[in-house]
Amino acid sequence: MVNDISTFLTPADVLIDIEARCKRELLSKISHHAASRFGLNETALTDALMEREQLGTTAIGHGVAIPHAKMKIDRLWGVFARTAKPVDFDALDDQPVDLLFLLLAPAEASADHLKALSRIARAVRPEVTRNALRGAKDREALYALLTGEIDAAAA
Repeated sequence: MVNDISTFLTPADVLIDIEARCKRELLSKISHHAASRFGLNETALTDALMEREQLGTTAIGHGVAIPHAKMKIDRLWGVFARTAKPVDFDALDDQPVDLLFLLLAPAEASADHLKALSRIARAVRPEVTRNALRGAKDREALYALLTGEIDAAAA
């Protein structure tokens, strides 16, 4: 069954093998993609994400991070990225991040933003899912895993 992550993530917003040496570079590269796709200012988006990281890391453990920001947009938007090599993200479990899900929400969003963060966290919580995401061959497979079109246990 397809989950509602597909309401804010499209196959075009799934990035594979992003090269980055540090958290800021990774967030900058994801911001570049998001800015061009959603009509945002790239520098403002990167700055907003870094400001959020200063409040506390968005790495949730096991190599996963969910950076997020509220922006002047009309609806939720997401970008998923898998890195070529894990990046230090100041995670509480000291594990570098290789799976990153950027969530952008309208400035006035509150409940929807929190519900979406929860959906993403639930989707990537199972180890079998994280392993399948790391082993997926292309963006279509990653998208299908994230949206539940493909069961991670069967992948």
